[in-house]
Amino acid sequence: MDKKRIGLGALVLMMFTTIFGFANGPIAFEQMGYASIIWYILGAILFFLPTSMMYAEYGSALKEAKGGIYSWMERALGKKISFIVTFIGLASWIIWMITISQKVWIPLATLISGHDTTGSWSLFGLGSSKTIGILAVLFVLVVAFFVTNGVKSISRISTIGGTAVMALNVILLVISLVVVFAHGGHFAEPIHAKSFIVSTAPGFNTVPEMIAFALYAIFAYAGLEQMGGIIDDVDHAEKNYPKATIFATAIIGIGYALSILLWGATTNWTDLSHDKAANLGNIVYVLMNNLGYQFGSVFGLSHGGMVTMGNLFARFAGISMFLAYMGSFFVLTFAPLKSFILGTPAKVWPKKITELNKHGVPATAVWAQAIIVAVLVLLISFGGKNASQLYLVLTNMGNVASSLPYVFLVLAFPFFKKLKDIERPFIFYKSKTSTWIVTIITDALIVISIGLTIIQPFQQHDYFSGLWTLAGPIVFGLMAWIMFEIAEKKHGKL
Repeated sequence: MDKKRIGLGALVLMMFTTIFGFANGPIAFEQMGYASIIWYILGAILFFLPTSMMYAEYGSALKEAKGGIYSWMERALGKKISFIVTFIGLASWIIWMITISQKVWIPLATLISGHDTTGSWSLFGLGSSKTIGILAVLFVLVVAFFVTNGVKSISRISTIGGTAVMALNVILLVISLVVVFAHGGHFAEPIHAKSFIVSTAPGFNTVPEMIAFALYAIFAYAGLEQMGGIIDDVDHAEKNYPKATIFATAIIGIGYALSILLWGATTNWTDLSHDKAANLGNIVYVLMNNLGYQFGSVFGLSHGGMVTMGNLFARFAGISMFLAYMGSFFVLTFAPLKSFILGTPAKVWPKKITELNKHGVPATAVWAQAIIVAVLVLLISFGGKNASQLYLVLTNMGNVASSLPYVFLVLAFPFFKKLKDIERPFIFYKSKTSTWIVTIITDALIVISIGLTIIQPFQQHDYFSGLWTLAGPIVFGLMAWIMFEIAEKKHGKL
């Protein structure tokens, strides 16, 4: 019996769920207002579009390879370097899982109460941080259970999550236009040509500050390379993967820019900047609440009615963001791990780790990953005074580790283009010149981001964070190198 294949529509939704962060729009508006739009457009043009086409060429040409980004680099850079780089990237996703498994409960709390109440949650008399830690562990284990039951369940959850986020964007678009029309075409945050170039935010006026935000915008598009891990499950991958990539590029790029603009339809940036209750953690729900409140005012509702409408909008944002987090968590629990375990030399791993269950999933590896994440979550939640420091260390270690693999993945592309013994169903970069120009520009952006990330804590005299930020890729890379060296000493050259 043929296994369930992922079609074009489901693949686009999986990409959308994996990449698009609905929260990025509200965060960008809160930080820079309309001036953030240009950086998201530049991010799409200078990072997402060129790299997504690279991934499409990699994925369509090497669709039979199970290693995802490892397989993409291995032919060009060699097994050892590719193993080390991919291991560093996988470690950063584990840190991401630790963060999201705890953060996912905020939108659920908003759904229930209309605002974030996780600070008062308690199970068995435990404090809120310990309670969230227990819930995070349960979440990780439940996801692992569904993941080990095959790609069909992953596709279904991702589709639901992608659909929920799309619904949020549709609501933002429709309601914002209704409010603007009712107000005679006027936006709450006035539109001026200068406001799209120069931010009034005090923290983003200098060139280094703007560059820092530009790099944040660029990495709002990161993660598509992990979809290479499911390329062998895609129906007619040589055609559908490139098509889905192009569709996702357009949808996500336009979505980010339009989202930032539309938040200005109902929210004045100056008023928002003076709202002490708004922060980067709850800004999505603050703005959605205000969207509902302004929508209620259009229909002449009483103050109580407008407040109720605002709470309804915040609750819908809560369920949508919860489903979106679930969708991306499912995909990123499975895809990077599958690529790494099945694509790298099997002799590096214990035999049990590489074995597939009846659903074609490396179940032991998935459960091992879940246990590692669960243990770290519990250490953070129950660690007392040292918990926040441990979490800070893990976060700092993941900062550079999450971006370093892109340097090598992009660098490998020109060498991949030189390979003569592979069929290329999809070719976007036609010439050697265009390939190298895009490679140099994209890699320069990534290297600059890494440099600024490492330098920033030292400039602020936060040497503890700076050293751990620098140590992240070194520690993970050393672990991978030791594993590879042991395997070669045991089995010979891999």
